[in-house]
Amino acid sequence: MSEFSMSRRALLAGAAAIPMASGLGVGWASAAGHMQGAQIPRVSRFGVGDFEVTTLLVGSRTVEEPQGIFGMNVDADEFATVSSEARIPIDKTQFFFTPTLVNTGSELILFDTGLNGAATAQAVEMAGYSADVVTHVVLTHMHGDHIGGLMTDGAETFGNAAYITGQAEFDHWSGTDNEGFANNVKPLAEKMSFLADGGSVTSGITAMAAFGHTPGHMTYMLDSNDQQFLIFADVANHYVWSLAHPDWEVRFDMDKAAAAASRRNVLGMLAADGVPFIGYHMPFPGVGYVETRGDGFHYMPHSYQLLL
Repeated sequence: MSEFSMSRRALLAGAAAIPMASGLGVGWASAAGHMQGAQIPRVSRFGVGDFEVTTLLVGSRTVEEPQGIFGMNVDADEFATVSSEARIPIDKTQFFFTPTLVNTGSELILFDTGLNGAATAQAVEMAGYSADVVTHVVLTHMHGDHIGGLMTDGAETFGNAAYITGQAEFDHWSGTDNEGFANNVKPLAEKMSFLADGGSVTSGITAMAAFGHTPGHMTYMLDSNDQQFLIFADVANHYVWSLAHPDWEVRFDMDKAAAAASRRNVLGMLAADGVPFIGYHMPFPGVGYVETRGDGFHYMPHSYQLLL
């Protein structure tokens, strides 16, 4: 077993013990009436074949006027109807930012780095690792919320890692004056290797192009011991207003027609093959399945399938 390995049985046993231990030593009378506020877990771990996958919540924020971001090409009544049917408000939404760790047994691979290095390194530590044991950092694309954690105070957050990204994505941003690219990606350019569609990160992890959100946006298919799982990044940015309605325009999609085509292609594949996925902006832990519904799709959150 490598230094990155963890027994799934031990993990589940430890998790099962938490509720039993949580009340020990607590002064219930003194705590009565003290509101704790809403809380979201920050780490979720499960298995994909012989791989161990951990999703990391490195940030979450409330955003107002969501139709300024999602469903920009539909009228307000349609947006309101769809939202009502899904039991979600139309005046605000919650954003989630979820990098993914994949432990292959010999490598510890981080997909995307969040908004800043400190928060992402902290989440990695909460998952049971330190930033210096991450062996590879893979960038699905180069929007700021995916590259913001590459550097911390001018130094590499994951100093022992190799860096991998799509060639088309790097080439696009290197031809711009984008500040995030200049500050976070360009200093690491000499240490980067580049992939095209179908390229391999390591055995069992393959790049799959899904252009449109950005010019070189990539997804990554995990394939281990007859199980598959897709890290699909920003193919869809919301489980209703984007995934369920793939033709609804999203402000952050740089080529809106190409992004919609990629959504239909990727979601159709996931639905047909029954492959689970992690979406970077899906409600944490961000893991689920897709089924076809009418002319669109429906998101089914993961429950316990990948824990068995």
